[in-house]
Amino acid sequence: MKTSFWIFVSFLLLSSEAFSQEKDWKINLYNFFDNTEFGRSAVKIPQTMAGVQVAPELGVVWDTLNKVNVGVNLLHEYGSPNVIDKLYPTAYYESDRGPLRFLMGAFPRIGTIDNYPRLFFQDSVLYYRPNVNGIFWEYRKGDNNANVWLDWTGRQSKTVNEEFFIGFSGRFKTGIFYLQHFGAMFHYAGKMDPVVEEPLHDNLLFLTSAGIDLSDGTGFSKLETNAGWATRMERSRADNSGWISSNGLMMETRVEYKWFGLFNTFFSGNDMMHYYNVLGNKLYWGDPTYRSKVSDRSDFYIRFLQSRTVDLEFTYSLTFMEGRMYNEQMLKININLNSLKN
Repeated sequence: MKTSFWIFVSFLLLSSEAFSQEKDWKINLYNFFDNTEFGRSAVKIPQTMAGVQVAPELGVVWDTLNKVNVGVNLLHEYGSPNVIDKLYPTAYYESDRGPLRFLMGAFPRIGTIDNYPRLFFQDSVLYYRPNVNGIFWEYRKGDNNANVWLDWTGRQSKTVNEEFFIGFSGRFKTGIFYLQHFGAMFHYAGKMDPVVEEPLHDNLLFLTSAGIDLSDGTGFSKLETNAGWATRMERSRADNSGWISSNGLMMETRVEYKWFGLFNTFFSGNDMMHYYNVLGNKLYWGDPTYRSKVSDRSDFYIRFLQSRTVDLEFTYSLTFMEGRMYNEQMLKININLNSLKN
């Protein structure tokens, strides 16, 4: 498969020369260090995740509206004896026509669905699942946007469960007020010809919020707050569980001034992950802290560097839940080099 992949890359480059189309190249370097100190917690484990991703892409652009890019995302985890711990192929078509944008293939998660709250996707998803495999369609105009997407995360085999996400999100803003919605369904089925039958799970999650954005004219880079309602509907078909519902109140506040910021998230509701003790992160890609009925997380972050090509950010997080206080430290640097002007 690796040989075929690089043959395809070579063919793409030769085609670009033959038809005099504009060549496109990108290199993304993403370093992450994430230390979660959740000792004695009943809902989240303490761990350290650290590594570097190198993601080169080559492609062609025609009519200034269409592009085909191929590449690879290579992950090396700090301390690993392996040169490459994970390899994720990248190959996609992108059409960007004013307010409409369409992608299909294996494309980076950053810039598509990386804005989903941690209730849906915890931080480690970006570390270890950097690409979306499927389709992304988006309408955007000014501060308003809407999108639908598909991410096929598991092709059924004797060792791999059949899995995929279908999602949609959007934001509508008028003046200082806005409405936003995030939604996703995760389909988790069994392996091919399993020795032990596995129940098929349907997992739906929605979050709808209303907020106020006071960033303009205040001197703050960001000054906004919102409150919304989260609902999860899930079932285990083989167990005839019926639909199991869990709900909760979610409140978010972000204050950012120049290079310093605070992002606070408060949650109060039911355990949002009913089958976590059975399937854990196989079924739930969100932050396990939402298994707690009440939690409050405050991210204090400093952006040491922020430019078109380099972002260097340190975050110190405090999480209050289970009658205790936990902390987390994150240091991330993202470097983007691009042949095309942004």
